[in-house]
Amino acid sequence: MTLAWLFVGKGAWWAIVGWTILLTGVLYRSLELERRFRYAQRRSLQAGEYIEHAAVMTAHALLWAVPMIALALAGSLTDLLVGWLIVMTLVVGSALGIVTAPICTIILCGITSASLAFGLIHLGFLQLTILPPIFFGLVTVGTIEKSRMFLAAKIAEAGVEEKNQVVSLLLREFEENGADWLWQIDASRRLRSVSPRFAYALNREPHAAEGESFVELLAGKTWNTGQLNQSLAELAEKLNRRESFANILVCVDLNGRKRWWELSGTPILDERNQYVGFRGVGSDVTEQRESSEKIAYLARYDTLTRLPNRLLLNEALSGALDYAAEWRTRCAFLMLDLDRFKAVNDTLGHQVGDKLLEQVGERLTALMGENEMCGRLGGDEFGVVIRDLDDAKRVTELSRRIIASISAPYNVDDHTLYVGTSIGSAVGPRDGKTVEELMRNADLALYQAKDLGGAEHCGFEPSLHALAEEQRQLEDSLRSALDNDEFELVYQPVVDANGETVVSFEALLRWNSRLHGHVSPAKFIPMAEETRLILPIGKWVLREACKRAMQWPPHVMVNVNVAPPQLLEPGFAKMVEEILDETGLPADRLEIEVTESVFLSDATVARTALESIMSLGCSVALDDFGTGYSSLGYLRTLRFSTIKVDRLFVQGAAQGNRESLAIIRAVVAMTESLGMTTTAEGVENADEAALIRGLGCTKIQGYYFGRPMAAREAISMLHREATQRSRIA
Repeated sequence: MTLAWLFVGKGAWWAIVGWTILLTGVLYRSLELERRFRYAQRRSLQAGEYIEHAAVMTAHALLWAVPMIALALAGSLTDLLVGWLIVMTLVVGSALGIVTAPICTIILCGITSASLAFGLIHLGFLQLTILPPIFFGLVTVGTIEKSRMFLAAKIAEAGVEEKNQVVSLLLREFEENGADWLWQIDASRRLRSVSPRFAYALNREPHAAEGESFVELLAGKTWNTGQLNQSLAELAEKLNRRESFANILVCVDLNGRKRWWELSGTPILDERNQYVGFRGVGSDVTEQRESSEKIAYLARYDTLTRLPNRLLLNEALSGALDYAAEWRTRCAFLMLDLDRFKAVNDTLGHQVGDKLLEQVGERLTALMGENEMCGRLGGDEFGVVIRDLDDAKRVTELSRRIIASISAPYNVDDHTLYVGTSIGSAVGPRDGKTVEELMRNADLALYQAKDLGGAEHCGFEPSLHALAEEQRQLEDSLRSALDNDEFELVYQPVVDANGETVVSFEALLRWNSRLHGHVSPAKFIPMAEETRLILPIGKWVLREACKRAMQWPPHVMVNVNVAPPQLLEPGFAKMVEEILDETGLPADRLEIEVTESVFLSDATVARTALESIMSLGCSVALDDFGTGYSSLGYLRTLRFSTIKVDRLFVQGAAQGNRESLAIIRAVVAMTESLGMTTTAEGVENADEAALIRGLGCTKIQGYYFGRPMAAREAISMLHREATQRSRIA
C-alpha cells in the first residue's frame, strides 16, 4: 500500500488498482503454497509443487519490478530508493520466512535487484549500481546458509524422533516379552513409573508400589532390624554414592520369600545436570542362583554321606596350611580307611554298604570340634582336617576316639555289622608344606597302620617316605625283571619220611636284581601279587619248573606254588595244560601248591580252577595248613593230594608243645582217613626228622635234607642218590 501511495498523482488510477489487484492475487496464492510447504519435512516434496512455487514467486518478483521501473522512468531517485527500501524489506522477510524453498527468495531478490540497477542506470547514478549486486549476493548466501541449517536441523530432529520411536518400541517389547523389567527411583530413592512387570516381581499392584522406598521394599522384614544383608548394603551404598552399577546380585525379601535379583542402574540427571534419581533394569535370577548353589554343593560335597568331598577337603587343608604359615602354627590331616568293609559289600551288597557308610559319616561328624572338618575321600576312605593344632596330643586323642566310635556295632537292615578303621596322620607344615605332600604322607602312615593289623593310628615319620621310595624303585625294577632275565628258580627236596629218598622238588623263585641285588621273596612276592605282575612271572615259573623236571628221573615230581591272583585268573587251567603239552611233562609229575587264602577272595572260582587242574591229572597240595580259616570245609569239598603242615607246628612239636603235637597227630589221622599224604615243613635236624617220622607224616621237607639249590645241584643230588641205590642193590 505504501508503494501504491507513491504513484498517487503520478499515474493512471486504474493501472495502480490493477497492479494492486494482481499483486494481491499473487500474494494469496503464495501464502497458500507456503502453508503447504510449512510441513514439507513430514513428506516428500513433489517436483511439480516446487516448480509452481517458483513460478508464483517469479510472478511476484515481476510485479514488484514494474513499480521500480516505473519510478525510475518517472525520474525520481528518492521515490526509486523508497520503493527499493520497501522491496528490500520484503526480500529480507522472504529470506527469513521461506526456508523450505530458497530458490524463491533468490528469484525475488534477483529480479528486484535487476530492476533497481536498471533504474539507477537510467537516472545516471552509475556509482550506486554496485549496491544491487552486493545486496543480491548477501541475500543469496544468507538464504542458502539458513536453508542448509534449517535442513540439517530437520534431519537431526527426524533422526532423534526415529531413535525415540525405536527406543520406545524396544522398551515396550522388552517390558512385554522379556524376562527382565525396568525400574526407576527419584532422588529420595522412592519408586517412580512402576511398570506392570516390575510390580509383578514385587508382588504388588503398580499403584501400590508407586512412591515406596526402594531399599526398604527389598529388605522386607529385615528393614526394621537395621541389619541389611551384604548384597542390599552394597546396593544402598551404590545408590548413596550415586554410582552406576551393573549386574549386582541382591538377596531380597518379598513378603517372607527369599529371592535373588540381578540389578543394573545409572543416575538420572536433568537439563541442569542435577541428580534426580536412578533408572535401571533388573531380573529375577533365583532359579539360576539355586542351580548354581546346587552345582557348587555337588562339586564339594559327597552325595551319599553329605560330607565334604575330596575337593572341599583339599581346599580346607590348603587354607589350614596358609593359616599355619601366616600365624606360625600347625595343622594336621588324618586319613582313615575302614577295616573289613569289603567283606560287608561282598556278602550283603553295596546297598547295605552305602547305608553303613552313611552311619560312619554321622559318627565322624559327631566327633568333630569347631576347628575340625571331616569328609569322604572316596570309597571307604575318609579324611579329617584340623585347622589349628595347638597340642600334638590332640591328633592321638582324636584318633583314639574315632577308632572307638567307628568300631562300635552298626545296625543296618536288621544286620549287626562290625567294621574298624585304621588312621594315618601328618602334621603340617612339618610333614609337608603342600596339600599333596601332607596327604601323601598321611597315606604312608595309614599303610603303616594297616600293616600293624588295623584299628591302629600311626603318625608320619620320615623313614616311611624312604621306605615308600624304596618300594617304588623296587616296583619299577620288578616290572622289568622278567625281560632282563633276573629271575631264577631254586629247588628244595621233599623226601620220603621212611626211606629218605627224594620224591619231589619244590620250585622256589629268587630275584637277583641288577639294581637292588638279591631281594627277599617275602618282599617282592606280595608286591608282584598286588601289582598283578605275578601273572606273567607265575607263568614263567611254571614253564621253567616243568622244563627242569623233564631232566629228572620219572618218579620225581615238581611242586609249584600258585598265588591267588593266578588261580582266579580266567583260563589258568588252560594255561597249565598248554605248558604241560609244550614241555612234555606228564601231568601226574606236577603238583600245584596253594594256600587257604585263595578261598577268601572267591571260593567258587578257586574251587572250579583246582578241580580243572585235578582233571588234567595234576596233584594239588594245601600249603601252610592250620594257619588259615575253615580248613576242614575245604578238605570236605576238595580232594587234595597232600596236606603240608606248617613249620610252626613242627618246631613247636620239637620243643614238646602239647598243642603242636596234638595238631600234627590230628592232621596225620585225618589225611590217612581221606587218602592224602602229609608233608612236614621246616625239619632242620635229625631229632626233628625222627619225631616227625614217629608222628606218622608221609613226607619231610627242611634244611636237614637239603636247602634250596640250583637246578644243576638238584640233578647232582639225584645222581648221587641213584648211585647209592645201585650200590645197595
